[in-house]
Amino acid sequence: MFHYTRDGVVLALILDTRKPTRKGDYPAKVRVTYRRERKYYPTGKYLMPEEWDRLAESKTRALVELREELSASFEYVRSMVQELLTGGGFSLEALNTRLKRADVETLNDLFRSKIEALRADGNVGNMLVYDNVLKGVERFAGGQIALERVTVEWLRRYNRFLIGEEKSATTMGIHFRTIRAIVNQAKREGLIREADYPFGRGKFEIQEGEGRKMALTLDQIRQIARYDNGSEATSRYRDYWLFLYLCNGINVADFVKLRYRNIVDGELCFVRQKTERTTKVRKEIRVAVTEPMQRIIDRRGSPQAPDAFIFPVLSGDEDALTRKHKTQYLTRAINLHMGRIGKELGFGSISTYTARHSYATVLKRSGANIAYISESLGHSDLKTTENYLASFEKEERQKNAALVADI
Repeated sequence: MFHYTRDGVVLALILDTRKPTRKGDYPAKVRVTYRRERKYYPTGKYLMPEEWDRLAESKTRALVELREELSASFEYVRSMVQELLTGGGFSLEALNTRLKRADVETLNDLFRSKIEALRADGNVGNMLVYDNVLKGVERFAGGQIALERVTVEWLRRYNRFLIGEEKSATTMGIHFRTIRAIVNQAKREGLIREADYPFGRGKFEIQEGEGRKMALTLDQIRQIARYDNGSEATSRYRDYWLFLYLCNGINVADFVKLRYRNIVDGELCFVRQKTERTTKVRKEIRVAVTEPMQRIIDRRGSPQAPDAFIFPVLSGDEDALTRKHKTQYLTRAINLHMGRIGKELGFGSISTYTARHSYATVLKRSGANIAYISESLGHSDLKTTENYLASFEKEERQKNAALVADI
């Protein structure tokens, strides 16, 4: 599909089918041939053979984007080859040196290296975040962004670019925190000087938005529990949502991985996926299995066995990416049905986030200590919990203000 020849050097974009990944796909690579010797350079992209066969002519959005990304990788290697040939000093060793040096001079390649490391580690959630941010960065500034270009002004312009794309404050925060993580890595590796570091006070400061607070009252949750429109699908996803709420506002990613062996002495014990890789101490959450939770398990659960998943979402044979996709599908299904319930009951938008926020807020309204709420949610610090409870504090201020204004 992509081919280049000059002065005895031949470049081709190929699907390296010598060894499949665990998923069964293969890496796309740029093959460079010179004097009967070949070198292969990764693009960071993986395809199934049937996807590769359709890649050149396909008009589907995903494959068009993939083709563009592969073209950028191919053109990158081709430009390095051309520079060496023009200078009269081409060799595969010189090309290796040039590409290795270039790898640590661009923001793009640091991103790709991180994405591949996350992929190899099975950390699919973060891999997709980094991949999404890289796509945004490349829409803004192209495929070869030298690290020295990432200045305070560059970040401000990217901020304006994201505003122009109508990104939310939360999404923009994710973008800049992810870029900062890459730049921090570059600083640790000596690729940028401390004086050139663009983040921090007096430089580019990442805005910390409060986020949307979507907490329901206990009375509203009781109405949801009693809601029935005659649809089995609506009833099932309502039950799933209620279980998320009752189980300490558990995230869907943790909900789908619950097994019967996690129930010990009447308590569900689990570690949050979100923090199990990022905290030094393994922080286990324990939830008393209440009667409403047990009724949902009895009604919606899989046949009971120690190694069986409590709810029939995963089979256990999925790779990390498939597990992520199943989790996302379930989240969308719950949000779809709960959105309809919220509309019919007059509560507004309800999502899986609402279950978690509502759990924390109901506890706060009942007088629970914030430290207990923080521990129940699996937060690593109280500041995160305080952010969850910000809407409750605003409601309290408004209620108290109304009391003193009743004159």
